[in-house]
Amino acid sequence: MPASDLTQAEALARLRLARTEGIGPLTHRRLLERHGSGRAALAALPGLAARRGAPFAVPPAAEAEREMDALHRMGGRFLFTGIAPYPALLDLAEDAPPVLALLGEPGALAPQAVAIVGARNASAAGRRIAEDLAEMLAGAGLAVVSGLARGIDAAAHAGALRRGITIACVAGGLDEPYPTEHARLQAAIAAGGGAVLAEAPLGTAPLARHFPRRNRVVAGLSLGVIVVEAAQRSGSLITARLALEAGRELFAVPGSPLDPRCRGSNDLIRQGAHLVETLEDVLEHLPAAPQPVSLLPARRPPVTDEKAVSEAPEPRGETGQLLELLGTAPIAVDEVLRRCHLSPSAAQAILFDLELAGRVELLPGNRVALTGRG
Repeated sequence: MPASDLTQAEALARLRLARTEGIGPLTHRRLLERHGSGRAALAALPGLAARRGAPFAVPPAAEAEREMDALHRMGGRFLFTGIAPYPALLDLAEDAPPVLALLGEPGALAPQAVAIVGARNASAAGRRIAEDLAEMLAGAGLAVVSGLARGIDAAAHAGALRRGITIACVAGGLDEPYPTEHARLQAAIAAGGGAVLAEAPLGTAPLARHFPRRNRVVAGLSLGVIVVEAAQRSGSLITARLALEAGRELFAVPGSPLDPRCRGSNDLIRQGAHLVETLEDVLEHLPAAPQPVSLLPARRPPVTDEKAVSEAPEPRGETGQLLELLGTAPIAVDEVLRRCHLSPSAAQAILFDLELAGRVELLPGNRVALTGRG
């Protein structure tokens, strides 16, 4: 559906669906695929809730309208998956945020982008490297993505602003700048031709649990991620892992082995990340598009005795047949389809209903697992 066809009523319905407790990004995407629109998906929720045995907490239309109005008064707008100008690279992810709030220039999301992330307590040298790299990348026509945190993130945004475009991804609402001293930097990015993106609703405080989701957006927006000064246990390494899972290229700037802030980034180089000292080190290895993702093979259900399988009683009904094949360890949906005797469309419909009932969890990479909630 092109952006021009997304009416106010449809935008409101998609926002309400995205803000409904129990409807995550994967379920949101599948509801739209099944029903064709946000309004139709919302209308189907009561019937789905009856089968689920519990209602969905759909926010009232007035609440969603207030959020839309508040964002409009800030000069922002909402972006919806599948609708330009939602970032095309991020939209490739199955679990892409259904809705993003944007401050700034939508056109900033169109250029190819590279992320720069690293330590909050970065050294002066690390900040200088991040700033210089970002300035050169922006000068080469690439958007520079980061998370608006202290240290490396702030240096990357500042360097990119001097020559081109930068995109900031924040963990809380757009009206909750974090850290507070970066409120002016956030405003400068939005006013300077860049973009500030938030998955969380307005008024959301940037709590610790929100940052991994922010990191997912940073990685998803980018063709490659450059890590500068990351400790062995840090949010930057989470971003690096998410980038690899999404088929994005991984880069790291080497640092002193005596500095604990560099142990994580140095380890990434040992594991195969591209070593970065100059702009050319990035451009030489930056792909034109994300690479195909090779997922680790999912563990098969714990059934090894073929005779026992053949002698076991048949599960009742098609739903029982599928549940019998699943465990709490994720398994590829394709593997389930091979093992069951249902058509792909029938099996997918049953899995979708089981997800809404809270019995299974559909995971990125087209995998599925039991939730353990019965």
